[in-house]
Amino acid sequence: MNVRSAGLVAVALFLMGAPAAPQAVIPFDSPRWDHLDSRTAEHLGRSSMQGMAMLRGAAFRDGVIEFDVAVDGRRSYPGVLFRMQGMDTWEHVYVRPHRAGLYPDAVQYTPEMNGISSWQLYNGDGYTAGTTLATGVWVPVRIEVKGSQARVFIGSSGAPTLEIHHLELEAGAGAIALTGPRDGSAWFSNFRFHEDSTLTFEAPPPVKPAAGAIRDWWISKVYPSERVVKDRYPHFYSIFGAGWRPLTAAPSGLLDISRVTGRANPEDPAGDLVLARTFIEADEARDVTLTFGYSDDVELYVNGRHLFSGRSGYQYRDPSFLGILGPFDDVHVRLEKGLNEIFLMVTERFGGWGFNVRADTVLTPKRVAHERATLLWQTRAELLTPESAVYDPRRDVVYVSSFDNQYEQKDGPTGYVTKLSLDGEILNKEWVSGLNAPTGMAIWHDTLFVAERKDMAAIDLATGTVAGRWPIPDVEFPNDLVIDSTGAVYISDTRTSNWPDSRIYRFRNGTFDVFANEGISRANGLWIRDGYLLVGSSGDGHLKRVRLTDGRVEPVIALGAGIIDGIRVDESGDYLVSHWEGQVYVISPSGKIVEVLDDLPAGLNTADFEYLPERHLLIVPTFMGNSVVAYRLATG
Repeated sequence: MNVRSAGLVAVALFLMGAPAAPQAVIPFDSPRWDHLDSRTAEHLGRSSMQGMAMLRGAAFRDGVIEFDVAVDGRRSYPGVLFRMQGMDTWEHVYVRPHRAGLYPDAVQYTPEMNGISSWQLYNGDGYTAGTTLATGVWVPVRIEVKGSQARVFIGSSGAPTLEIHHLELEAGAGAIALTGPRDGSAWFSNFRFHEDSTLTFEAPPPVKPAAGAIRDWWISKVYPSERVVKDRYPHFYSIFGAGWRPLTAAPSGLLDISRVTGRANPEDPAGDLVLARTFIEADEARDVTLTFGYSDDVELYVNGRHLFSGRSGYQYRDPSFLGILGPFDDVHVRLEKGLNEIFLMVTERFGGWGFNVRADTVLTPKRVAHERATLLWQTRAELLTPESAVYDPRRDVVYVSSFDNQYEQKDGPTGYVTKLSLDGEILNKEWVSGLNAPTGMAIWHDTLFVAERKDMAAIDLATGTVAGRWPIPDVEFPNDLVIDSTGAVYISDTRTSNWPDSRIYRFRNGTFDVFANEGISRANGLWIRDGYLLVGSSGDGHLKRVRLTDGRVEPVIALGAGIIDGIRVDESGDYLVSHWEGQVYVISPSGKIVEVLDDLPAGLNTADFEYLPERHLLIVPTFMGNSVVAYRLATG
C-alpha cells in the first residue's frame, strides 16, 4: 500500500475513537499511529520517530498540539498537519532548521489544498517568522488553534513565535499527522494533543484590501504546460473550450488556484498550466501600470497582445531563489475606451499556484446585467453548426444558416438554410440545401443573399431555390453580409491566411469591388446604421464604423479580445454586439457597455444573432451548440 492510499484509510478511521486525554503522550509504538513512511528508534535518550505518521482517532478542530523536535541543522522540514480532509488538503506548520537564525521564514504556516502546498503564496506577517533552533537537543513546539486563528510557540520563552491571523481552510475537524524527512535530520518525541474550545485570541489585525487589486477572474481547466503555445494568444476555439469557471481573489489580490483545482500531471517536471482572464472597462483611453506577482511562470496579454513573459519558480534564478509570490513586476498598459481583457497563462511546478494583479488606479470591472435576458425557448440540438439568423417580416419566420464546421472534410457542399418559427419550431430543417459553408445572410426585397465559402448566393424566398451565384474575387473567408438602402451588398472577408489583414467587399451592378481594406483586422460582424457600415474588427478587438460615402474607418469602442460576430441596433438606439465565444453586450451611444448574456459557461456560442426590437426578441445561433436559442431582452 502506498503512502496516499494508506493515508486515506487512516482518514476514514479518524472518527472511530475519542481523542487522547489532555497532555497524555501518545507513544510511537501505539496502535493509534499509522506509520506511512516513518521509522522509530531511540534518539537523544528518548523513544522517537522520523518521517510521516498519522494519528488514528483524532478529529481535531480547536485545541493544542504539542511535541518536541530535534534537528541537526541540515535542510529539513519537520512539522505537523492538522484538520486534514484527506491526503491532499490540510493545514501545515513546519520549521526550516537550515534557515533558523538567518532568515525570517524559519517557521512557516501554509495550507495544502488539492495536493498543492502553497508556501510560495503565503509569506510574511501571519504566515512566516524567524526563530533560532538549537541542534542536537529536544526543542518543544506548541500549536494553539481556535477557529480561523492559531499561534505557534518554539522553545520555552512563553511568547508565540508565529501568530497565524487567518487559517486558509474552513475550520472543520480533521486528522493529525507528523511529517518530516526520513534521513535523520529531524526527530519527533513526546507527541500529545487535546481539544480545547476555551482558548482565546486577540482579534486579528484588519485586512486591508490592496489598492487597485483586481479580484474577479475566470479560470480555465488544467493543461500540460509543455503542450501550450505561450508566445501567442490562444485560438478562439481554445478560448471557447477552456472550461471557464469564476474565482474571486482575496482582498490582497491573491488568487490561489489550488482552491479550485489540483495538478492534472503532478509528476510532469514541465508543470501544469491554467488560463486566467478578466475584463476591465475604461471610459476613455488611458495608460495604467499593472503590478503583479506569479508562481511559477506567467505569460501576460492585454487585449490579445503579448506584453510580458516571466519565470519565478523555486531555484529558477539561482540555488537560493525561493520563488515567493510578489508583486515584484510591472508592465505599462494602454487601456482602450471600452472593454479591455487582461489574460494570463500561469504554470505551476512546485510550491504554490497563484498570482495577483493590481493597478496604479482604480479599475472598473465589466458591467453585468444577465437578469435582462430571459430564456424563451431553445431548439433541439440537431442543426449543423448554425452561424447566422435573419428575420423575414413578410413571412414572419427566421432563416438560420448551418455552416457545417466539418465542411472541409466532406465531399460536396453540406451547408443549408433552416426555416424557423418565432416560437422555436423548426418548420423546415433543410429548406435550402447544397450550400457551401453558408455564413452571413440578409434580405433585399424577396431575395435572401447568403455568403458561401467562395461565392455569394441569392435565394428566391418565394420558391426556396438558388436563383443566382456570383464568385467573389480573391476571397478567403467570406463571413457576414449586409445590404444598404440602395441594394449594395457588403461582405466581410476575415482573411484566414493573413489574419491581421482584412477587407470588405461591395457588390453592386453585378460586380464586386473592395470597399475597405485599411484599418480593419479580421473583419467579421457587419451592420448598417446612419450612413455607416459597422464592422467587428476582431483582430484589434474594436467595433468600428466605415463611412459609406468614402470608406473612411473610425473606431467606435473596444471590446477586448474575442470574435465580434453579431451586430444589431435595439429599440433604444443602443448597439447589440456579440462575442462569438458566448457574450452579448448592449452599448449605449455614450460608450457604456453592459453584458446582458454570457452563454460560455453553458458551452453555447453567440454567433451572428437576429434581434426584433418591437418584440424585444433576441435569436441566437449557438454554432458549436447546434441549436438556436431565443431570449426576451428587457430594456435597461
